[in-house]
Amino acid sequence: MNKSRHRLRIALVITVLAAVGVAPIESSATSIHPLSYVSDSSEPLKVRGSVGQVIVQGAPAAIEVRLISKRKKIVDQGTTDSFGSYLFRSVRAGLGYTVSVGSGETESTLSSPVRVLAKKDTPTKSFYKNQKLVDGYQYLETRDGTLLAANVTLPGPIERGPYPTVIEYSGYDPANPEEPQPTSQIASLLGYAVVGINVRGSGCSGGAWSFFDDLQQTDGYDAVETVASQSWALHHKVGMVGISYPGISQLFVAATQPPHLAGITPLSVVGDVWADALYPGGILNTGFVVPWADDRQSDAQPAPKGGQGWAKRRVRAGDEVCADNQTLRLQTVDVRKNIDSQAYRSYQDTELTSPNQFSQNIKVPVFLAGSWQDEQTGAGWPDLIPGLLGRVPLKVTMTNGTHADSLGPGVITRWAEFLDFYVARKVPSISAAARATAATGYAQLAGEPVELPPDRFLPEENFKSALKRYESESPIRVLFDSGGGKAVGAPKAVFEAEFDKWPPRQARITNYYFGDQGTLTDKNPTDSGVDSFRYEPSALPATSHSSGEDDYFNALPDYDWTPLPPDLGVGYTSEPMTKPIVLLGPVSADLWVQSSQADVDLEVALTEVRPDGQEIYLQSGWLRASRRYLNKKTSTRLQPQPTFTKADEEMLTKKKPTLVRVPIFAVGHAVRAGSRLRVTVQPPGGNRPRWAFSALPGSQTATVSITHSRNYPSRVVLPIVTGVKVTVDAPACPGLRGQPCREFVATATGG
Repeated sequence: MNKSRHRLRIALVITVLAAVGVAPIESSATSIHPLSYVSDSSEPLKVRGSVGQVIVQGAPAAIEVRLISKRKKIVDQGTTDSFGSYLFRSVRAGLGYTVSVGSGETESTLSSPVRVLAKKDTPTKSFYKNQKLVDGYQYLETRDGTLLAANVTLPGPIERGPYPTVIEYSGYDPANPEEPQPTSQIASLLGYAVVGINVRGSGCSGGAWSFFDDLQQTDGYDAVETVASQSWALHHKVGMVGISYPGISQLFVAATQPPHLAGITPLSVVGDVWADALYPGGILNTGFVVPWADDRQSDAQPAPKGGQGWAKRRVRAGDEVCADNQTLRLQTVDVRKNIDSQAYRSYQDTELTSPNQFSQNIKVPVFLAGSWQDEQTGAGWPDLIPGLLGRVPLKVTMTNGTHADSLGPGVITRWAEFLDFYVARKVPSISAAARATAATGYAQLAGEPVELPPDRFLPEENFKSALKRYESESPIRVLFDSGGGKAVGAPKAVFEAEFDKWPPRQARITNYYFGDQGTLTDKNPTDSGVDSFRYEPSALPATSHSSGEDDYFNALPDYDWTPLPPDLGVGYTSEPMTKPIVLLGPVSADLWVQSSQADVDLEVALTEVRPDGQEIYLQSGWLRASRRYLNKKTSTRLQPQPTFTKADEEMLTKKKPTLVRVPIFAVGHAVRAGSRLRVTVQPPGGNRPRWAFSALPGSQTATVSITHSRNYPSRVVLPIVTGVKVTVDAPACPGLRGQPCREFVATATGG
């Protein structure tokens, strides 16, 4: 989700898919598009109704404003900022709202009545058709009169169109004419028209920024319909592209069902903003999400003193629309305050910010890809699949790796294939020259060329028959051992498998129980034991990557994944596998816990211990023990789903062990014969390269005990998939992407 993470690899993605040998198009337009908001009044005061909002601009600074209903009742009130702006939020849709400016000794001014829109209130078709977008930088108008910064890059002159067209939409800087985003560049090189649009309140766009509120969704709807109405947009349909933030944005926009959206391609996204990344296990993620939110807050400050660099430069260069669009920036929601206020789950917020809660509203084809070990957005994104599967054409690619691995060669070629089928509506192909260029580009990371997969369709093939064959293929594709080939650490899988359901119907749910002396076995426990560890989160390293270098997409990142100190956790290790097993799906750690402290934060890490004594990271899960209460309707044996609500919070008791089911992100990994599975239970920290966690308040030292017996059978519940043949040797360690290695060191339990 951090834009700088993509920029560092921009040279790679430019060369990956230069499919038709097209040179990047430089934006020739620096002038401002004439489209602008014009007030009905000659007075500077502007009051506009919006979607659930009333916008006040041009009032005196630091003056009282009141929102008055049609029935003359005061609905809300506030004080304008130094720009003379104020934003009334959460206003019920309806007619006849007015705003009074000033009170008491100050002369009061009453605005003309305005209408507050509902989310479903869409403009007429003519609203979109009357907007004419040209090649280069300009502004696009939304239904409430807000102007969004947009940069159009056409493959050629307008008169030579129409062109297959895609949109990239986010709060980074997709509208920046100086430097397009990675997926936008690739799409341009493939011959697509690309429209980069900044969400409201970011860059040069008008409005005030908030994280995926209704207006970001309706603005996205308006953007799709406006772009699709252009004469140069092929079929008058558009697709959407983007990784991370602009990937997540696609899900929210698609759920509004724009009629002319052809398909979306979200890469490296989240299924649940709160549980996947912000509060995994109910614990605040201070290592990535909080700094990311701080960056977005900084980006949303008014230019030219604050905000994004390109917006500052445009304001200083005389872009009056960009400058005028800064006057609502002080009404931006305080993101850090919002984060702190969301320490418990609100199901109203869940519906607004969790795509897996509204994925069933998406009605267009979807290409979805991500990594198990994503160091930014995590691995909760597979939870999107059940809501999409069987309702829309769906293609999913899953792989081990990092946040940027959805731009790897085995994924990005399928991404391009999807766009060709559903947006360009042509038979996909990649030229020989492009393949050579891509191999050279990936060699920058791997040290030797990494070839793109071959074309799967012939150019002369009939489009309808090719599409039929494409849609008949299994929707879910899993790449195994990426990084484990001859070019060690290169973003290329060793083997793959396909599935038609998630979690896979071939997954055999298998219990591995904790035992004495750190054993892990698939046999029910007959003995009785208790293992304890010192709970002291501050004694553990925060992350598994301490150098601070942004090298995650390199062949061999500089991980610093240190062994868990023997007294700071408990470990349980299986006997060597007699044959390979394949793990694929979510995992549950069912722990019987006692603690000298009323509450503790737990991390459960799943690893593989190889015959040579090297341990490789597979996956983690987290849970604040007091937030263990499960949603009984949605929880399964493999996937416990805590409610995380304040009402369901319950402290631990010292009298007897308490069952705490820790959800572990989904994983896809082949464990070879001779290797052992290991499960460790510890305080959070040290297993992820960027995630770190906010510690519980109060005492940070306790004794935590894990009981394993017939009555209290602590265990890990694994999805072991049948029918996948593992015929290749174990990869080098280190080598697998996103999966650091370390020397195996047993805990005090012996495991």
